[in-house]
Amino acid sequence: MLTLYFSPGACSMASHIGIEECGAAYTEHPVLISKGEQKTAEYARVNPRGKVPALDVDGRIITENTAILTYLARRHPEANLLPADPVDEANCIATMAWFSNVVHPSYQRYMRAERFAEGESAIASVKSTGKKTFWANLEEIDGMLAGKQWIMGDQFTVADGYALVFYGWGLRGDLPMATLAHYTAFKARMMQRPKVLKVLQGEQSVLLK
Repeated sequence: MLTLYFSPGACSMASHIGIEECGAAYTEHPVLISKGEQKTAEYARVNPRGKVPALDVDGRIITENTAILTYLARRHPEANLLPADPVDEANCIATMAWFSNVVHPSYQRYMRAERFAEGESAIASVKSTGKKTFWANLEEIDGMLAGKQWIMGDQFTVADGYALVFYGWGLRGDLPMATLAHYTAFKARMMQRPKVLKVLQGEQSVLLK
C-alpha cells in the first residue's frame, strides 16, 4: 500500500501529480505546512527532516520528489512516464534534480529570504538576488519547452508535473508568467489532463485562479 504525504501548494504537488498519472492506488495524507504539521513528532517518524513529500511504501519511506517520481515511474512502466532510452531517462532524472537543487532554492531565497540572512539590508539583498535567479530559471524552463509539447519532447513524463510547480510559484510571487509563452502554453496543456486537474482542484492550487 502506498501513502503520500504532501502539503497543498508545496513542491510535493509534483509527486501528487506523478502518483495520479501512474494510476497507483494510494492514500492521501496531507501535512499542512501552514499549521506547522511538518514539525510534529508524528511526522518526524515519517521524515525526520520535516520535509514533504514522503511516500510510504508498505512501511518503507522514500523522500524527495526526484526519488519518488523515479520510483513511481519504474514501478508502473505501463504508464510510460519515463523515456525508454537510457540516456533520455537519465536526462529526465537530471532535469528533476535541477528543479530540486537549483530552481526550488532560488524561489526560497526570493520568498523566504529571512531564512538565509540576518538584518534588513542582507535580507533585502538575498530577496532581490533570489527573485532575479528564480526568474532566470523560469526563463530557462520556457526555453526548454520551445518547439516541444512536454519537458522531454513528445512524451509526457514525471518531469512535467514538477515543472508545473514552478509556474504556480511564479504566479504566487507576482511574476509576469504570461510573458513566458512556451511555459504558459505548457501550463494550459497540463490543465487539460484530467488527473492533473484533479490534483490542482484537491490542493486548491493558485493555477486555478
